[in-house]
Amino acid sequence: MLCADDYALAPGVNAGILECLQAGRLTATCAMTNRPSWPSAARDLSAFADSADLGLHLNLTTGEPLGPMPILAPGGEFPALTSLIGRALTVRLPEAEVRAEIARQVDAFVAAMGRPPDFVDGHQHVQVLPGVRRWLIEDLARRGRAGKVWLRDSSDRIASILARNVEAPKALQVAGLALGFARAARAAGFETNRGFSGFSAFNSARSVEADFETYLLAPGPRHLVMCHPGHVDADLRAIDEVTGSREAELAFLLSPAFPELLARHATVLARWPKR
Repeated sequence: MLCADDYALAPGVNAGILECLQAGRLTATCAMTNRPSWPSAARDLSAFADSADLGLHLNLTTGEPLGPMPILAPGGEFPALTSLIGRALTVRLPEAEVRAEIARQVDAFVAAMGRPPDFVDGHQHVQVLPGVRRWLIEDLARRGRAGKVWLRDSSDRIASILARNVEAPKALQVAGLALGFARAARAAGFETNRGFSGFSAFNSARSVEADFETYLLAPGPRHLVMCHPGHVDADLRAIDEVTGSREAELAFLLSPAFPELLARHATVLARWPKR
């Protein structure tokens, strides 16, 4: 499965992901429902409900929350990832606030799309953090989505991470934060991917094709590759540091080189199995 992250982050990102979906180069994308472009972007995304898995990209680190969070976001802006991780690891996340924001973001997906998400993951992998993971799983279970929604496990086996050797320290750090996530999800009745890659240096000078070649190494039995294609616009520059590499990923995914790469590795893009 190939999933484009960050749908609704900015109009240019939306346009790039929609191009990839239209070309059949993705099997999933996940949306940031707290972003201003989401309501209008959802209309364009709904056209691909039958050809790709459409999920919620739970966001607790970029932009504004959908409701008041006086402890976590006292100035009306989410904290940086490092701050969120520190709070999670020291059990200082405001439970009521985070639970409420999770519910608001799920509700915003349902309101715009007219149906629940096919899956849930997290911007900067926040879904695996201690506290956040439990509150997310409990919210989805309360909605009766166990066995119907799958969750992204952002970790992989150490041997697989080292075999790929692309941004291995980042991948290993996330795997450490995600310890126990898949077990907790499955115990509550939610399936997860088994195998994960796509960690990037977000450096437009790197060869996107070479990086993607490594993402296909040592795949798991239900492997998920994340990617971040998109066009760069003023909205993106104002909110996110990842710019030029999105254009490079987009160009590669839409080029003949991408299906040629898949063919060399005898790899076929697939959706999550029908439930």
